[in-house]
Amino acid sequence: MANLRKTYGDVVAVDDVSLTITTGECFAILGPNGAGKTTTVEILEGYRSRDSGEVSVLGVDPAHGGRSWRAQLGIVLQSARDLGDITTHEAVAHFATYYPAPADVDTTIASVGLTDKAAARISTLSGGQRRRVDVALGLIGAPQLLFLDEPTTGFDPQARREFWVLLQQIKAGGTTIMLTTHYLDEAEALADRVAVIAAGRVIALDTPDQIGVGEDDSVEVSWRQDGRMHREFTTSPTSFVGELAAVLGGEIPELVIRRSTLEDRYLALIDQAQSSTS
Repeated sequence: MANLRKTYGDVVAVDDVSLTITTGECFAILGPNGAGKTTTVEILEGYRSRDSGEVSVLGVDPAHGGRSWRAQLGIVLQSARDLGDITTHEAVAHFATYYPAPADVDTTIASVGLTDKAAARISTLSGGQRRRVDVALGLIGAPQLLFLDEPTTGFDPQARREFWVLLQQIKAGGTTIMLTTHYLDEAEALADRVAVIAAGRVIALDTPDQIGVGEDDSVEVSWRQDGRMHREFTTSPTSFVGELAAVLGGEIPELVIRRSTLEDRYLALIDQAQSSTS
């Protein structure tokens, strides 16, 4: 997409957004509520019109995408589908009829780890298992591109980690993934690249370990000396620790080296963006 723009009256939801997503990668969009993430994704999915800009998804303008184009997309919304008392197998088999060349139903159910729940009614599944059903419904059309909107909201830590493994397996199978999430550790674990959006604009774009990193990005080194804790920020932690070890004669008591996390840098980027517009 290039120079994408969308307004609602006087409110600019998406303001000159340009992004290129590579086939086979997991691309994450981060940003606070109201930043323009959902509007951007809905335009890419073909469910919302744009005011201006150029968009191409799988070689097609989403505004004019037909059924054959939509069949190449998998979409997992933030809210789970209400499927009543049908079974997992019945739900996946039913959705398979919507596609011209669906994936195998049993294989798809197995791919999301629900083989032993295929005959179970969806109303009896746990939240994490229901979310896996949502992903199975997104995959049954054998999509080239999978959209995931806040996929692990409400998950407990163990369920989230298990879901990450599932998504990594899906990506390894060649599916391109576009992910929106509020969990910074999720983006760090899954995404090849991350875009941070604030007030409808892309304010940073890079890999999770490099986004928001500047030349002056310092590392915190802390240690115990003379009975109290000391702390130093340095851009050359290896040299600093070597010099400190020489001064202390070897081992450095309670040494901790802390580099900035994605969350640290994300919050700094958002704070900077908000300060510049206030």
